[in-house]
Amino acid sequence: MWRFNYIVYTVITFALSFANSEYTYETKWFTVPLDHFSFQRNETFKIKYLVNDTYWDRSRGPIFFYTGNEGQIEQFAKYTGFIWENAEEFKAKIVFAEHRYYGGSMPFGNKSLDNEHIGYLTAAQALADYADLVDYLQGGAQKPHYPVIAFGGSYGGMLAAYFRMKYPHLVTGAIAASAPVHMFTGMVPCDVFDRIVTSSFSFAGDKKNCSANIKASWKVLRNFITSKNNTDWLKTEWRLCDAVNTTNIKSLIDYLKDMYTNMAMVNYPYESSFLMPLPANPVRSACQFLNKELEGTDLLKEYTGDIAVGKVLEMYTNYDKNNKCVDFKSDNYGNLDASGWDYQACTEMVMPMCTNETDMFEASTWNFSSYSEDCHKKYNVFPRPDAARIQYGGDRLQAATNIVFSNGLLDPWAGGGILNSVSPSTIAVIIINTAHHLDLMPSNKNDPKTVRMTRNIHKQQINKWIREFWK
Repeated sequence: MWRFNYIVYTVITFALSFANSEYTYETKWFTVPLDHFSFQRNETFKIKYLVNDTYWDRSRGPIFFYTGNEGQIEQFAKYTGFIWENAEEFKAKIVFAEHRYYGGSMPFGNKSLDNEHIGYLTAAQALADYADLVDYLQGGAQKPHYPVIAFGGSYGGMLAAYFRMKYPHLVTGAIAASAPVHMFTGMVPCDVFDRIVTSSFSFAGDKKNCSANIKASWKVLRNFITSKNNTDWLKTEWRLCDAVNTTNIKSLIDYLKDMYTNMAMVNYPYESSFLMPLPANPVRSACQFLNKELEGTDLLKEYTGDIAVGKVLEMYTNYDKNNKCVDFKSDNYGNLDASGWDYQACTEMVMPMCTNETDMFEASTWNFSSYSEDCHKKYNVFPRPDAARIQYGGDRLQAATNIVFSNGLLDPWAGGGILNSVSPSTIAVIIINTAHHLDLMPSNKNDPKTVRMTRNIHKQQINKWIREFWK
């Protein structure tokens, strides 16, 4: 009989300094099976995790465990201030675990995202990694020594909830912020995401000019690029890395749409570099360039000293003045190294998206057949649209316990979130005037009162779960 040896490697201690705070941690590595669900492969690799036990009470202190999502774990550690700010009060050990296939946790090194190697990138495999790590942190005890509270935002929030649901013997409770666990086939209308984005820009602009101008700009831009002379102007004035033509215009359109949706998602009330450096209230900042009644090429060219859409693009891509040109043909992930997410979206995380005629984007329909064909061409896989519902329950969470689902109403992902409490122990918290998992971000003087209230709810629930653990 053989078993995996779960080895921990301490590498170095890092410090993150920002917003007058300093977060320090040790970077460690933990060996996990390549495939948790097969007995025919015994390969292993190492996932990264970050640890701080400065305030930990080793006799009764909880473990605050962040379920890493699509990106390098250091970025989530830097922007999940709620955990750091409450560790001393709860005498908690802090652990941020990196998701396989992201950051440095690559099973096959720089070949991990190749089609022949990427197949072990699934939420279930990542959750099993986290389960083994938590078991290791508990010393492999039959009865856990410490309560474990899972935290996560966005996809990480989904994982935090799933972690509690799938491994309730290991996880005492979960704070699942901005977790779109309903954003799957047949659960919500496919246009809900773009509808919320449109609302954000409509309410931020005067007389709804902002969203109306964005809607009008798509046709103007397409017509503008048909002129060869205009492509040179656009490359220069918009600081594009490459000229735009009829073959790559879709890439530019997609990049601009991602720009607007990302600004809506991280529409925080203070400057932030979570995705990329942006000003406070970036949607409102963008709309200041689009609030006049504009027609035709005025949407693209100069007016009163500013460039409409081009000025928004400049703010989005070069707020810190460090970006030489806009690489509109690249993946628009910002500061997150999230290249593997496209594969996950092509397999088990199939979230239907479409746009209706009244929203500010070009109208589009959801065509699963076309989507499936594109995924097969890119990864040689076919999406399974019902996989997440079957594995994790979708909107049927009656058996779930000890989870807080929090959603900000400014966040486009709230359209797929839990907006009504499931039971007395699985509750929904709706946060007015708040974007993507702001409640987990470092506290700031500009935080809305609703965010402060939500953080108090989180703390109340964590206290309750810890008390129940020790009964």
